[in-house]
Amino acid sequence: MARRTPRPPRPPVKDGSPCPCGLPAAYGACCGRFHSGESVAPTAELLMRSRYSAFAVRDEGYLLRTWHPDHRPGDVDFDPAMHWTGLEIRDTAEGSMFHTRGTVTFVARYAVGGEPGQLHERSHFERRDGAWVYVNGTVVQ
Repeated sequence: MARRTPRPPRPPVKDGSPCPCGLPAAYGACCGRFHSGESVAPTAELLMRSRYSAFAVRDEGYLLRTWHPDHRPGDVDFDPAMHWTGLEIRDTAEGSMFHTRGTVTFVARYAVGGEPGQLHERSHFERRDGAWVYVNGTVVQ
């Protein structure tokens, strides 16, 4: 059996901490309730925000659970030097509680070794068995 690379420790985010996704609620009442399984994200945008937060807190289990099974990787390779610094939602199309598909265009900001960077992506989501999942994304130039 292949040996897995040890995962970097999770950044300290508590239920009362500001949510990494940028909404004005505390983590436990915002994305933390999705990460714990207490609730499922009712819209594609909230799933996108919760997945961003999952990258910020290094919640591999949540990311894999919310990835479309046809596109899901075997694991998530977190860069221990990467620190996620902010999320900006630029556009959404469909993705409400009444749709089966949706897209969310966003800019996710990060720093690696103190150097800033950003990911600008249009993500595609689909509702499967009543829950939103991430299908894939296209990098926006």
